[in-house]
Amino acid sequence: MTLTVMSSLLREEMQRVLFRPAKQRLVEFIEIEEPSHGRHFLCASVAKNKEVQICIVQCQMSLSLKTASKRSYTKRSSIQECYQKAEIWSLKDLTLIDGRDPDVDDPCFLLHFDQVRAVTAISCSAKYAIVRALVTLSERYCQRSLNLRNFDWAYITPTAFYSNKGDCAVLSQICFYAVNLLCLSMCHVPLD
Repeated sequence: MTLTVMSSLLREEMQRVLFRPAKQRLVEFIEIEEPSHGRHFLCASVAKNKEVQICIVQCQMSLSLKTASKRSYTKRSSIQECYQKAEIWSLKDLTLIDGRDPDVDDPCFLLHFDQVRAVTAISCSAKYAIVRALVTLSERYCQRSLNLRNFDWAYITPTAFYSNKGDCAVLSQICFYAVNLLCLSMCHVPLD
């Protein structure tokens, strides 16, 4: 399975198990590194009342025994993923996102609420994906610009080509510039 398909399945599962029962819509999530066991995700969701939540979701595997049928005495084990929200914040309470250093490929960033929460994404592209989503959510639902520090603005703010579509668009833009440079380098300039 490709990473995109697995990501879509994971999104659907978290939406079904965790967010839909709370009457929320999962907008964006990234996998993050945490010291405790299991997988962890930083999620942004929107409730029916338009309140935006940011939360850390912990996913742990649990072993359950299921009866195959009522008549059968055999039991089979099944590994299930168990999702729970470990930390929850409101986007309204987020005062600053600090990318730490825009010139270094660093997946760590700081979320400033009443206290500062360090978050380490699994990659820099994941870090920028969640920040772009939070910027968009803040402008749409909180009617305010999100305070950002130490980010490469070319990956945050949309341009005419980029229009907030994600890392593939940024990569396409870089490739477009590279092809233009290659074409220009192959052109002969007459020396008159």
